[in-house]
Order: sequence, then structure tokens, then C-alpha cells
Amino acid sequence: MPRRGLPLHGRVRWLFLGLFLLLVLLLFAYLLECTPPADVSLVLPGIAGETYGKEYYQAMLQEQEERHLNRAASLKRQIAQLKQELQEMSEKLKLLQDKKELPGVQGLAEAKDQEPGDLLEYLHSQIDKAEVNTGARLPSEYALVPFESFTSSKVYQLEMGLTRHPEEKPVRKDRRDELVEVIEAALDIINNPDEEDGVEDDMPMQRQTYTEGHFTEGLYRTERDKGSLYELFFAKEDSSSFRHVTLFRPFGPLMKVRSTSVETSGMIINIIVPLSGRVETFSQFLRNFREESFYNYTLIPVEEEFSRGRGLNIGAHAWKKGNVLMFFCDVDIQFTLEFLNTCRLHAAPNKKVFYPVVFSLYNPAIVYGNLELAPPIELQLIHKKDAGFWRDFGFGMTCQYRSDFLNIGGFDLEVKGWGVEDVHLYRKYLRSDLIVIRTPVSGLFHLWHEKQCADELTPEQYRMCIQSKAMNEASHSHLGMLVFREEIEAHLRKQAFKTQSKAED
Repeated sequence: MPRRGLPLHGRVRWLFLGLFLLLVLLLFAYLLECTPPADVSLVLPGIAGETYGKEYYQAMLQEQEERHLNRAASLKRQIAQLKQELQEMSEKLKLLQDKKELPGVQGLAEAKDQEPGDLLEYLHSQIDKAEVNTGARLPSEYALVPFESFTSSKVYQLEMGLTRHPEEKPVRKDRRDELVEVIEAALDIINNPDEEDGVEDDMPMQRQTYTEGHFTEGLYRTERDKGSLYELFFAKEDSSSFRHVTLFRPFGPLMKVRSTSVETSGMIINIIVPLSGRVETFSQFLRNFREESFYNYTLIPVEEEFSRGRGLNIGAHAWKKGNVLMFFCDVDIQFTLEFLNTCRLHAAPNKKVFYPVVFSLYNPAIVYGNLELAPPIELQLIHKKDAGFWRDFGFGMTCQYRSDFLNIGGFDLEVKGWGVEDVHLYRKYLRSDLIVIRTPVSGLFHLWHEKQCADELTPEQYRMCIQSKAMNEASHSHLGMLVFREEIEAHLRKQAFKTQSKAED
């Protein structure tokens, strides 16, 4: 028995030895797999006496470039595959839309397959939710999703952060492709009109051929639970007649909503400006007024305590010739003729009001502090990050029809002095059935002026005044330079001292 147990004992020993070697091999493989690759960028040349030549760095760069190219090629293949799948889905949806438009198909669809009808019904319900035909009642000013405006070469955006700019070219390819696609789709609709396409007042429309050069401006916004809405305007050169196309993308192919013609030549705008003191600023406003070929204005003196809302209310009621488009403006606002056309295009009686976002200029003494004199006002009207910002917390500039203003109840006349009254009016419109168009516009500037926050203001008015004053002074980078001015000057003195010491040595 002992003799027969020896071979068995030897086999068990060899089995344990094999298992041990297998575990060592697995541990070694695990370490090789989990050890991160060395970061070449963290290796400093010349340490421990090692030197690297030019060929070494070229080889490393080539290796990294090949790795990035392979990764880019892989991503391109995935994107191409996704685009193909999206194209196939778009073609299927378009086929379903075409089938629905054919006579007699609806009953067949209901009898054989209910899903296509359900899909189209869902897509059209998304249009109704997107405030295309009527406004959605919103609880506050923070619930509104603003539009972004664009031309054929620029996008004017509110969401900037610390890296984006108030005015940018559509650099991203997907953004360029999106805007090009909607412009081309709108042109196809205009140049190949349907029978129902016409003027806002159901008047016949003259057929003309439009090109990309006739595109004047557009708006778009994306709501995560609905889709993307586009408003595009086209006009012939030196024409007051505009073609307006509304498109909607309910997370699928573009859908035409409507195509109309808008005639602006007969649209009068009453520009109402409340004023108390500030004679020099008012003189500058009138100079700009005349430069834009405006000469007809009326002064209405009021002998009472200043209230911005009260002044605008008096101006609105002073007009006795029926309904009219009104632009509530301030004396420190600079606007262009193009903006007034934008005002006409985005306001409609009993339908929509326009709340443009003003580009507010910073203190020129800080922006142009490296110059002996600040440039003239005309050269300061630029959309640059260090020159100004989109004043998205201000609701004082607005275009709306007199009938809508009166029906909504006008301003709260209990508010005295500066602020709050415009927010209250804005909230009234948000809670109504009117569509509120909120977007940055390129032709509307708020000129910098020193702001005084009076002690007589209510706590809410005072807080808003101080907030406006702080935001209005300078950009993030310029304010940082002012905060660290002493540190910067001390650094410059040290550098000058070192340079002088080396020169003396």
C-alpha cells in the first residue's frame, strides 16, 4: 500500500506545482493588462543623464498621430453608419407622409396598419406643443426657451460660457449643415409654392424666384421634449416685402408648417421713450434718430414723479389713430433700420409679441483703456466678448401692438422709479395665449452709462439696479485684470529690476 501511494503523492505534488505556475502566469498577464501606458508628455528629457534626439520625438509624434488617425477613421465610420440609418428612417417617414396626403389612403391605413397614422399624429402634435400657432402659458420668465438668431454667415447666441462668443461663425460642421439645410428647404418651399401658401391676410401671392442671397435673417430654438423650430425670412434687394417660412423638426426630417408673405412698407412703428433728465444722452439719441432718417417726433411733458412704466403707458394711450406697432425703447439704446424691420417681422396683433435681447456695451474707459481716446460710438458697436454682453436679464425693450398692450392690462402703475415694471409686463404675456419671441438681435445696442442706484428704491429694485451695474462694467477678463492690478504691477516692477541688474552686470 505505501508503495502504491508514492506515485499518487508525486502526481499531487506536480499538480499543485502546475497550479502555482498557472496562477503566476495569470498574475503576470493581469499586471501587463492593467498597467497604464507611460505618458510620454510627463517624461522630461535629460533626466538621469539620458538624452533624446530629434528622431525620437518625431517617432513618438508619428505614433501618436497614427493612433489619432485610426481613432478618427473609426469615428467617421460610425458617423457614416448613423447617417445612413437616419437617412433610411427619414425616407420611411417621408413615404408615410406622402401616403397620408394621397386621397383614399387614410381609410386603408386605418384598416390595415394603424401605426403610420399614429406616428404622423404624434409629429403634428409636437408642432402644436412648440408654440408655432399659439403661445403656451408659462409660470415665469425662466421657463421660456429663447431663440438664437442667425444670418447666412453669423450666429448670435445667448449661451456663451467662458469659451463661446456672442457672435460666431457656425464653425461646427453639424451646425453649418443644419442651417444650410433649413435655408435650402425654405427656398424650395418658396420657389415651389402650394395653393395654400399666401399672405398673412389670405391675399394672393406673386410668384418670384429666390436664392440664398435673398435670405435676410432667421431664428431657431430646440426644446428637448418637442424638437427644433425655425423661422426664416427672405426679401429681394431694396424691397419691403418679405417671405416668411416656418419649419419644424420633431427629432426627424424637416416638416413645413407654413409659408406666407409679409408686406412691411405700411407698418408704422411708434417708438416710445420715457425720459427724466439726461439731456446730453437725449441729444445723442436724437442725432442717431435723424441719421436713420427719422424726423417726426412728439414730446409729451408730464408733471409728476418719474415712473418708466407710467411714461410708456402715457405714450401708448397718446396715439388715437387705431392699432399700431409700438417699440418701447430707452434713451441709451442705439438701433438700426434693419432692427425696425426685425421688429415688424416678429410682432403680430393678437398673435405674438417680440422681446429682443439687447447687446450691452461695457465701460469704454476699461475696454479701450490702452488707447488715449476711446473710438467714436459708431466703431464701438461690435459683438465682441470683451466689448459687451447679451443683456438677457433685461425685458425693457419690446415690440408689441397697442391692442395687445391694452388687452393685457399695460404696466403696473403702482411701480415708481426704475425697474420691475418691465418684468411684470413680460410675465403677463408669458401667462397669456400670445407667442413671446425672445432672441438676441444684431442691430440693438445698449450704450454704457454710469448707473446710480437711489436709496429710495424698493429692496427688489435696488438689488436689480446693483446687479445691472455690476454686469454692465466690464468683461470677466478685464475685471480680473483690475482686481489683480497691484499684483501685476509688482510683477512688472520685479521684471524691470531684473532686466536692469543684468544690464549693469
